[in-house]
Amino acid sequence: MAAVIRLIVTRLRQAWPEVRIIVRGDSGFCRQRLLRWCERNAVGYVVGVARNLSPHKAVAAWEAELETAFSREGTKQRAIHEFRYAAASWNIERRIVTRLEYGSQGTNPRFVVTNLDRPAADLYDTLYCQRGEAENRIKEAQLDLFGTRASCHKFLAKWLRLMFAALAYTLMQRLREIALQGTELANASAATIRVRLLKFGATILRNTRRVRIMLASHHPLRETFLTASQALAP
Repeated sequence: MAAVIRLIVTRLRQAWPEVRIIVRGDSGFCRQRLLRWCERNAVGYVVGVARNLSPHKAVAAWEAELETAFSREGTKQRAIHEFRYAAASWNIERRIVTRLEYGSQGTNPRFVVTNLDRPAADLYDTLYCQRGEAENRIKEAQLDLFGTRASCHKFLAKWLRLMFAALAYTLMQRLREIALQGTELANASAATIRVRLLKFGATILRNTRRVRIMLASHHPLRETFLTASQALAP
């Protein structure tokens, strides 16, 4: 994992030597080797930390305060704090930002480790939580646009299929931006656009001079389809 990040950062800095790079990832990226490499090479990181007993002990007092507030007010309580912590495999203590919640189902803590100096709440809510939104976009390509169809026996064939899915996602994104603004599908997922707008019956009539596509007259989103078609017309 560290080797992959190192390769990506090296290539990026060859093109943009002055750019600031921040690695953002879930707890699968929380490895001593990666954290130390980032620190030695002036790369920022904000990475999830797996929940275990030691971080829980560090936030026990804050969670007790939230529990008391929940008992008094009856609404879910939320707070963001930070503390210093070193896992058994780490060589030094590092900054941990924690998001704590207490509701009807009890506690729900999250932990991230970082070498950035941004305020804790801004770092968690504005920077780290956007990782989840990025994962949603990846899932669109993988699940909604069939990016996981990698049954071929050769690497290049699988790579080509993945590139087709990535291209399809790019086209869907441009469709949203150019043709679907102001419609009910302006913020729709790729799967919704594909199934509700693009997947419908049609008849194709062809002669020596033209090809005519007769669309289904009962398309439930025919007005949206017409709007998108006019927006995309040359």
